[in-house]
Amino acid sequence: MHNGASTGATNVQGKAQEMTQTYEDFSKYGKDLADTGLKSFASLSKSAQALAVEASDYARKSFENGSALVEKLLSAKSFENAVDSQTDYGKQSYESFVAEATKFGELYADLARDTYKPFESLVAKAK
Repeated sequence: MHNGASTGATNVQGKAQEMTQTYEDFSKYGKDLADTGLKSFASLSKSAQALAVEASDYARKSFENGSALVEKLLSAKSFENAVDSQTDYGKQSYESFVAEATKFGELYADLARDTYKPFESLVAKAK
């Protein structure tokens, strides 16, 4: 009987060690996930700030260009000059919009990549 009790105690000890190891692994995974989330949030904040700066710069430039157009239209010597100014403004606005849309696309792609990057190691570990 004494031998059976010893085996039972060993099994209980083994299960306790197993549970402790599982808890430690889970705790480490939770810490890694929290650290990764913070890194991802920092990347998201940095990218969001870059987008906000870019948007405000574009809005400022657009306003300045619109104001310059109004000045040109008011000082136009003829109807033809006014139409030419309006045409130039439309062309510049379109080119500026396309360039800005491309830049925003790149910034959003960077945002997605930088936000996901900290999670890559966790995904690799999960596989």
